[in-house]
Amino acid sequence: QLQAYGGGLVQAGGSLRLSCAASGRTFSSYAMGWFRQAPGKEREFVAVISRSGSIIYYADSVNGRFTISRDNAKNTVYLQMNSLKPENTAVYYCAADRGGSYSHTDTREYDYWGQGTQVTVSS
Repeated sequence: QLQAYGGGLVQAGGSLRLSCAASGRTFSSYAMGWFRQAPGKEREFVAVISRSGSIIYYADSVNGRFTISRDNAKNTVYLQMNSLKPENTAVYYCAADRGGSYSHTDTREYDYWGQGTQVTVSS
């Protein structure tokens, strides 16, 4: 089970840190991703981190502003979001990937999803 939290309302240019806590003892067996979904749009990839944390990928739109990290001892993955823009407003979801045949940017690659946390960036 994944529990995402840390969303909220922030002004443009501000920062938020999202967290996603996982239950169970196999957290380190999963790559972890963050996705987001804005109203009327499809869910889109934001970032992914490998099991050990040594490999990270970002969507071009957030590269340089967002940072994904994980703490396997705490069963938690984080998304630090800086220089937020109004277009970053969305529900943010964390997801767990035990390994499959789809791209890490594809929602079908992920096996478990958190419930989402709302991020609203005002202009």
